[in-house]
Amino acid sequence: MEKLILDKTFKGENYTATRLRRAEYENCIFEGCDFSKGYLDNQIFLECEFIDCNLSNTNIVNTTFKEVKFSHSKLMGLAFNTCNSFLMDLSFFDCNLSFTIFTDLKLTGQLFMTCKLEEADFGDCDLSNAKFDECNLERAVFSRTNLQKTDFSSATNVSLDPENNTMTGAIFSTDNLSGLLQKYKIKILK
Repeated sequence: MEKLILDKTFKGENYTATRLRRAEYENCIFEGCDFSKGYLDNQIFLECEFIDCNLSNTNIVNTTFKEVKFSHSKLMGLAFNTCNSFLMDLSFFDCNLSFTIFTDLKLTGQLFMTCKLEEADFGDCDLSNAKFDECNLERAVFSRTNLQKTDFSSATNVSLDPENNTMTGAIFSTDNLSGLLQKYKIKILK
């Protein structure tokens, strides 16, 4: 059985060579920690916060994230689709999530605030009622994605095919409407 670690702050730790002890972390804060290219697989994080951390290309296979906040962190290339998706609950503020994989996940109501999501893959996701607040979605992939009532109104570089996604009630600004017509290679003048 995993050890339970409660209310602990981990500051400035480097877990790139030595892995974080396998445990159930509850209400813990990880600040300025480096997990890049390391191993966080089979861990449990409940009500934890990652602040100014680097988790790029970290192995998160079968990891549980429930009520976990990421802020000012690098999460490039993470495969969230390999996590334990049961009760998954994440929030992202000012994070770099480029090349991250969210395929096949239920992310209803997911909030992405001021995030860089270049080439992130949202194929076959349920992003209904999600909000991309001031996010850069350059070359992000939306394919067979549920985008019902998803708010893209302040997002930039939105490009997706309305015929290949469910979009009833999705919200766009006039500035990002051209990304819905990109496949037709037409010019839109302002």
